[in-house]
Amino acid sequence: MKKAFGILAGLVVTACCVNASSAAQKLSLKEAIRMAMEKNHQVRGSDFNADAARQGVAIAGSHYYPNVMFEESLAGSNSPTQTFMMKLDEGRFTNNDFQINNLNHPATWQNFRTALSLQQPLYNPSLGPAREMAMKTAEAASLGADATKQDIAFQVFRLYLEIQKAEAYLKTAEQAVADAREHARLATVRNDSGVGLRSDQLMARTQLSFAEQQSITARNNLTLAKMQLAITIGLGDGESVEVSDPMGPTFAILQPDELDKIALEKRSDLQQTRANTEVAAAGLKLARNAYLPMVDAFASYQLNDKDVPFGADNDSWLAGVSLKWQIFDGFRRGHERERAAASRSAADEMLAGQTKQIKFQIKESYLRREEMGKRLEVARHALEDAEESVRLISKRFENSLATMIELLDAQTALNQTRTNLVETEANYALASGRVYYTAGIFTKEILK
Repeated sequence: MKKAFGILAGLVVTACCVNASSAAQKLSLKEAIRMAMEKNHQVRGSDFNADAARQGVAIAGSHYYPNVMFEESLAGSNSPTQTFMMKLDEGRFTNNDFQINNLNHPATWQNFRTALSLQQPLYNPSLGPAREMAMKTAEAASLGADATKQDIAFQVFRLYLEIQKAEAYLKTAEQAVADAREHARLATVRNDSGVGLRSDQLMARTQLSFAEQQSITARNNLTLAKMQLAITIGLGDGESVEVSDPMGPTFAILQPDELDKIALEKRSDLQQTRANTEVAAAGLKLARNAYLPMVDAFASYQLNDKDVPFGADNDSWLAGVSLKWQIFDGFRRGHERERAAASRSAADEMLAGQTKQIKFQIKESYLRREEMGKRLEVARHALEDAEESVRLISKRFENSLATMIELLDAQTALNQTRTNLVETEANYALASGRVYYTAGIFTKEILK
């Protein structure tokens, strides 16, 4: 008995710990967005991509510096020319080596060669455009990370609204269940007293069953919405969140002309496209510079020894300047230049098209917000009318002046009106946020 009690106590403690660890975090909208900016996997991934692109700038710049190489090698041969050069490098060449037989059939010889070499580009017309391309690519990647943050912030906003909407739906569904129970109770009382119909009682029960099903679905949708937001803001598996803000923040919306100006300056994706056009321009310059010569300086110092590595039977040095100029390459550079020019034209067209699309998005979002504002006003009046209609028909039904069908029809209309009001309120808040999202300043405005 004591053992069973101990096991039961352990299970209770474990359940309490699990419930405590899985308690949902209560977050405001600003807190949820800030958490997503730190923990969301897409945001973190885009930041790493931007870091990788910035390393590309450093890599491109490294080509301006000298290339220093250390080498230690061991070679052995009985080739006449190789043996001859090894002995010369080691300073071991003697008069005996000039004998014809020794020149034609030398003994096997070996050489340890220790070398330190340096190569420095003096003029390379490809380095400047290549570094410019890397810089603009890094800029585009950084702007892409900013655009990702805007997208995730708006996604968090949308999911936050989904939770608020799901909570309102659940409240509406529970109210519908309460109303359906009251109608079922009235129908039962009237049937038991002999003034009602059995069919009225059955219809009321059917309405109650349907309302309970809707309530179950609403509760499940709320749970899923909380889980989705938790994933988006970077919480662990199985964690959930609770929202603390009321439905929809208030935005002071600017006029479309002002929003157009802001969007053309602030939209990260548009700035990213501009950076891509500059990358294409640098690529065209790189292709043109491929026709120019390259000038390099080089120097080396080497030690040679017959018996040991890093030995110094003899030493020598070499220094000089080289010019390389490719005269013909099978028309490759010409085709590369044409490809770069086409890429530049494509980037310009993409920029022009995106600019027009952004202006349209601004106007569309502004008009949709106005539309949702008007629909919200109508939905609120419709709810007042529907509630009054149910109240009047309920009294008439109690006095046998209305049928159960009329009452249920009125109640169904009221339930739909409540649901529509919740949907419209959420859509109005979403439309308000979308105006600033299309202008590229959503995160800035929402975190004020």
